[in-house]
Amino acid sequence: MITATSLKNILAAYDAKAPLAEASTIPAPWYLDSRVAELEAHTVFSKTWQMVGRVDQLESPGQFVSANLVGEPIVAVRGNDGELRAFYNVCRHHAAAVVTEACGKASILHCPYHGWNYGLDGSLKGMPEFDGVKNFDRQQNGLVPINVESWEKFAFVNLDPEAAPLRDFLGGLVKRISPLEVNKLHHFDTRVYDIHCNWKVFIDNYLDGGYHVPHLHQGLNSVLDYKQYTIENEDRYCLQSSPMVASSEDASTGATRKGDRAWYFWQYPNLMINCYAGYMDTNLVLPIDVHHCRVIFDFYFADVSEAHRE
Repeated sequence: MITATSLKNILAAYDAKAPLAEASTIPAPWYLDSRVAELEAHTVFSKTWQMVGRVDQLESPGQFVSANLVGEPIVAVRGNDGELRAFYNVCRHHAAAVVTEACGKASILHCPYHGWNYGLDGSLKGMPEFDGVKNFDRQQNGLVPINVESWEKFAFVNLDPEAAPLRDFLGGLVKRISPLEVNKLHHFDTRVYDIHCNWKVFIDNYLDGGYHVPHLHQGLNSVLDYKQYTIENEDRYCLQSSPMVASSEDASTGATRKGDRAWYFWQYPNLMINCYAGYMDTNLVLPIDVHHCRVIFDFYFADVSEAHRE
């Protein structure tokens, strides 16, 4: 039984230093043991920069996005001073969620439980029926801040108060993405799927070097020069890329997958950025439990006008 084996032994069962020709996939308990999932929550997802929204959702004062990161509710909001901030989305009174919508715009952050109000800077502004309460320091009871930064089209948070800056974490990815000019693209649609698999299974599929593409994605395979498919590893990211070829085999695939080269970036631990000429999609993989994950797909195009959609 998985539970009869110590977590230390489960982790030690994988040899990360094995030569490539002798390498193997990680052991099954790494996907199935709830103790591994708990360890990942504390050492992976709570210590890395996690995408929580798009910059275009946070452009003007009062715009906010909320999310749940390994059980921690968070909210990111643009302040009246133009600063982007993020907080634990937890009222300091009885720990209710202050923001209950996924995104939107507000002049003040109002807790729906007991009506406590917080400014866009997280400061506590008012508490109903609190007159006469002694030994209460309002300045010490604002929303608890967390790290937040933006890069390209994306907003990230990090729960680790000692986290290095976002660009340090992204490393070489920043330079590799820049020439692709993804900032010129416009968000078109978001789709969310709950999938019956461990989050690492989804990542494994993405990182298999295109091995499954000729067999599973015939349309995509028709526009890739698979024999020239390359893989590069650096810092905390992996780039898979391929020259593209003209093909009329699959019209819908050919309509969006254009350009000289396809670029598939994976940024540790759970973000994928797929780029073609005039098109990008991102995949954000969030663990739910050992058997389930949620994948958020965002689609971007150079032209999202009604005329172009036809």
